[in-house]
Amino acid sequence: MCQLLGMNCNVPTDICFSFTGFQRRGGATDVHADGWGIAFFEGRGVRLFLDPLPSATSPIAELVRHYPIRSLNVIAHIRKATQGVVTLENTHPFQRELWGRYWVYAHNGNLPQFQPQLDGSFVPVGNTDSERIFCWLLQSLRARFGDEPPSRAVLFSTLHELTLPLAQMGIFNYLLSNGEWLIAHSSTELSYLIRRAPFNIAHLKDEDVMVDFSQVTSPDDRVAVIATVPLTDNEPWVRMRPGSLWLFDQGLVADYCETAPSPVKSLCGG
Repeated sequence: MCQLLGMNCNVPTDICFSFTGFQRRGGATDVHADGWGIAFFEGRGVRLFLDPLPSATSPIAELVRHYPIRSLNVIAHIRKATQGVVTLENTHPFQRELWGRYWVYAHNGNLPQFQPQLDGSFVPVGNTDSERIFCWLLQSLRARFGDEPPSRAVLFSTLHELTLPLAQMGIFNYLLSNGEWLIAHSSTELSYLIRRAPFNIAHLKDEDVMVDFSQVTSPDDRVAVIATVPLTDNEPWVRMRPGSLWLFDQGLVADYCETAPSPVKSLCGG
């Protein structure tokens, strides 16, 4: 399976420290060697770096690791292919335009039986289930709301509604952002961490690197980091309950929904 990394902040922040550990999992400390990608939102624009090479040996990944791009929302992905050949067009994250904004999506899982009917408004370029799901999600949102985007609360509730049936079909961990917020769905394995004052020293699990965040932040900074497997070994990561959808905004949890185990019902709260 693949691994995901996301970041949501209240001030533009670079992801160099977290990406240093994440990069190593793409063929060095783990087996996710079938390509990698990372997307940085900057205003209404997106810097998107993709490479079908393993991130641990990718020259582009080395550039990103040493390039302090500051962003409010970042989504990264390292791939262990389950569907689709190892090629650039099958490399996450995927990007599309909806309602005058870029949307970025990355998926960890496998839903081979999900074969939605697409109407042509969003069409996969590659042959992964992940890109097909992304196109279907955006198609469903446009069909529901037309040319006018809904409020954030209505959008989150709708994404929860769209996610639930797919979550019953298999493994469906994903990250989604339009640059204003970041949504994370935990199907099997996803954790998050909120870094805020008082800041401490953080140490990576995959490489012997540490940072004293008290020396590189201001007291009002907040950073939410989301990862398939925690990236540091000395910070209070929170395991996201399988079957839960989370919305991060300004470096905090802004909303969430769960599916209760029995009876099956939706539980949402801000």
